[in-house]
Amino acid sequence: MALIHCHFFSESLGISTSMTVILPQQTSGQIGMSGWSGGGKHPALYLLHGFSDDDTIWTRRTSIERYVAELGLAVVMPNVHKSFYADMAYGDRYWTFLSEELPAVARSFFPLSDKREDNFVAGLSMGGYGAFKWALRHPDRFAAAASLSGALDLAEHMAQAADTSMNRVFKLIFGDREIRGTEDDLLWLLEQSGKTEGLMPALFQSCGTEDFLYEDNVAFREKLASVGYPSAYVYEEHPGAHTWEYWDEHIQRALRFFMEQRDG
Repeated sequence: MALIHCHFFSESLGISTSMTVILPQQTSGQIGMSGWSGGGKHPALYLLHGFSDDDTIWTRRTSIERYVAELGLAVVMPNVHKSFYADMAYGDRYWTFLSEELPAVARSFFPLSDKREDNFVAGLSMGGYGAFKWALRHPDRFAAAASLSGALDLAEHMAQAADTSMNRVFKLIFGDREIRGTEDDLLWLLEQSGKTEGLMPALFQSCGTEDFLYEDNVAFREKLASVGYPSAYVYEEHPGAHTWEYWDEHIQRALRFFMEQRDG
């Protein structure tokens, strides 16, 4: 595998930013692991970080490079700071950066496939929210998406944060607007899923039962069941908290889910 720390200028943000990228490599002589590449343009996983992290965190806290080596899967990990993957009311246009500029820039630098069946998105915590928002708002772009310990009922999460330091962060991102019933509300997006023409991405959701976002995940699962989501869906919960031990273990399950969708 090739591990690339890529620094580039973002037109959407108006600043230089970074992404960490893993590219497949065909190897047989590497001690302890082997790599595979199908040649041509690589299938790609866009892997999103959480609230307190950056684009390097998945490679620092997990063995994601080792997990994807035999899958021939490229991994693109962008840096979005504390944006909740949104165009901020008082800040930068991180949703535009993520959903429009990043794939185009990454594909201009690296041989990444633009086919729906070759593209996946996943994330943890804030990144789990971002992954499902991207997949549900642009279902034509992804075969599948995964959320690990995601902040999935964000409107309720914001309401509970009204008297905490997080309230200031949410004000910077969303201003004074109510996100419930908008494209920043995953539960509302689920309601719209049955009205969307074409296929919806398969969804994988996992959360620890001791995680502080567990209730967010239960709310998402219940809403998805009530609307009759028109595509494959897997929900898992296991003992665990909001920790890298949990995410390192369950990103492996998410990768298997992605490959199952790709292989049909």
